[in-house]
Amino acid sequence: MLNFDGSWRFDSPGPIPDEVSNAFFELIGRIATPDNRKTILEHFKDYFASAAGTSSSYSSSTSWAESDLLGYMSQAATNAPLFIEAFYDGCQSLANETPPIAVPDLNRINRILSDAQSGYQIEPPNLISTNVHLAIPVPDRPLSLDAQAQEMVQRSLKDSEQFLAEGRDRQAVQEILWLMETVSTAFQGLDTGSGTIQGKYFNKIADDLRKQHKGKTLEQVLDWAKALHGYLSSPTGGGVRHGTDLKAGLAIHPNEARLFCNLIRSYITFLLAEHERLS
Repeated sequence: MLNFDGSWRFDSPGPIPDEVSNAFFELIGRIATPDNRKTILEHFKDYFASAAGTSSSYSSSTSWAESDLLGYMSQAATNAPLFIEAFYDGCQSLANETPPIAVPDLNRINRILSDAQSGYQIEPPNLISTNVHLAIPVPDRPLSLDAQAQEMVQRSLKDSEQFLAEGRDRQAVQEILWLMETVSTAFQGLDTGSGTIQGKYFNKIADDLRKQHKGKTLEQVLDWAKALHGYLSSPTGGGVRHGTDLKAGLAIHPNEARLFCNLIRSYITFLLAEHERLS
């Protein structure tokens, strides 16, 4: 069983997206082989029937077992946490058999949940609601950037979210930090009205912008961005840019990674808006 808010077992926080239900059913079909197909279907029937608050009855044929499983999954789909738990627990049970049966790994399951924007991720032994950690939105098409730059921004944002979904926390923060540095280069040579940006790297560009916007929001935002950039770059801080100190370095935990990613996304969003305004 997964650990999550106990109230969710009795009052559903919401249904599971159809994309997740369809993907899980497809994976069940891949877990099964011609020799054990009905056994696998019956196995998952038990888990999804329980999630639906009922019990499973034995099907007379493989085709009926498939149909009955779909029925139980449809009933269980009204409660997303119980639905996810049913599939995960069913997979874990098969993986622990002797000999073990091959099942989708955690990254594959979380990728499905992330792609469908289900609002949940599995961090064993916990089921985490990501609805309280929604990614800070970044404009789909920053008007002041050319098409190639826009594509780069969106690709990097997507990669960072994918890394988070797969539990690759350090890579997620590395990717979004790189994107902030990259977005800052759009200011190179820009005439802000009080001077031209001469810097070529993030810190120098930030310093130029700060000097030309004393007492403005942009100055304060860049102070925060530089402080976070310095912490994450340090081997004894985030350790995502210059390596991690093997003795004093600390691993980034999932909640910290999402915090860092959302903070940096907010800075990127602001910088893009300022670049458009100044342009």
